[in-house]
Amino acid sequence: MTTKSAQTHISKITLITMLLYTVLVGVAAGQSVYVGQAGAEGKVLRKYIESSELKKLADHPVDSIWIIDVRSEKAYLSGHIPTAKSFPAGTITSRLNEIPKDQYLIIYCNVGGLAKITSKNLKKAGYKRYINWGGISRWEWEKETLVPDK
Repeated sequence: MTTKSAQTHISKITLITMLLYTVLVGVAAGQSVYVGQAGAEGKVLRKYIESSELKKLADHPVDSIWIIDVRSEKAYLSGHIPTAKSFPAGTITSRLNEIPKDQYLIIYCNVGGLAKITSKNLKKAGYKRYINWGGISRWEWEKETLVPDK
């Protein structure tokens, strides 16, 4: 191997390594990229961004605050945050009549991206009281599971 081809080989390896590192850092950071993004009147919900505060809310629900799971129905049934209501992201715009605009909404999905898309759709529909809680992987406690109707 000539010196020039060895340098090219090392440069390619370095480039690939840097690219992989960048992707891995992005994936790790992606968990919290959208956490805390709120609607105009949703900033009051930021106190629930800490998972321990959301746990307190789940243990002692407040009528004016809904926890909304926008993952698939199957994912919801297999384990969700206690008291969370299931509104899969793909169906939420057709179910807006079920969600009062004066309700405070804490939205979560797997990592926060789907909750962000849902938040944008809610904003377009005139909702202002929402926050993206992020992903269910942040939930450190037991998840509630449901058996589907047969």
